[in-house]
Amino acid sequence: MNIIFFHPSFTFNVDKWLQGIQARLPEANVRQWVHGDDAPADYALVWLPPYEMLADRQDIKGIFSLGAGVDAVLKQELENPGMLPAGVPLIRLEDTGMARQMQEYAVAAVLYYFRRMDEYKQYQGQRVWKPMAPHHRKEFVIGVLGAGVLGRSVIEKLREFDFKVRCWSRRPKQIDQVESFYGEDQLSDFLSECKVLINILPDTPETQGILNFSLFSQLKSGSYIINMARGAQLVEQDLLVAIDAGFVTGATLDVFVKEPLSDLHPFWTHPRINITPHIAAITLPDEAMDVICENIRRIEKGEAPTGLVDIERGY
Repeated sequence: MNIIFFHPSFTFNVDKWLQGIQARLPEANVRQWVHGDDAPADYALVWLPPYEMLADRQDIKGIFSLGAGVDAVLKQELENPGMLPAGVPLIRLEDTGMARQMQEYAVAAVLYYFRRMDEYKQYQGQRVWKPMAPHHRKEFVIGVLGAGVLGRSVIEKLREFDFKVRCWSRRPKQIDQVESFYGEDQLSDFLSECKVLINILPDTPETQGILNFSLFSQLKSGSYIINMARGAQLVEQDLLVAIDAGFVTGATLDVFVKEPLSDLHPFWTHPRINITPHIAAITLPDEAMDVICENIRRIEKGEAPTGLVDIERGY
């Protein structure tokens, strides 16, 4: 069994991955792919792979994305058709420790707003001593856009704090004690009761720009936005307008259209916007390698892998 590996970053610890995969699959020949390498390969582990790495490998059994999202590699395929060999499974990381990180980030942001820490921060700057009652749970409805593996884990964790949670997805999902909405026809009804909106949608052509002024205007007045998915899903100028108009009180953003933010970006200094540098959930190597190697074993036994991507849907 031959496995090729590619990651473009010079700061990425390639040796840790090569050694880790080799230790988990001792029968395999694991190598870092370099330009000109056209030797046989059964599996490829990639992030932003060059066109020539995969394009002509018709006998490859599976391509593994080194992240939960596959939008980057699908964008490459769109720009360079044929980069992904036809019919070869594309497999993403579904959890690998990301679910818990997403839970932590979502809970931290929700409690920050629920306990009105954003307002106390403003008072601190004004030297105002003014205790306030927290928001009422019954009115502090949390809406989650996206009910896949990561979205469901966030919903379940928020329920542990007795918050009223509802979710929206493209297709029907059933989650205990959670109001579920799906499809474009039910989006407005979903938004109408949301005081907090958490975005964990996959990045597809349909979801790009979904966080826009029209959507913000359908939320409860003075709502909060938490974006942990992809920067392209937020129309940044629309958020600024929605805050000025009072539709949105505050936002916590982990992802952006262009990263890192430019020095002049208005989000840096906006008093109602909290930013973090794309750290809501990062790939944990050991957990990721465990899942990838288990999936390789599944494929070798003729079984379906977990995290199989529907390329037409984009996730």
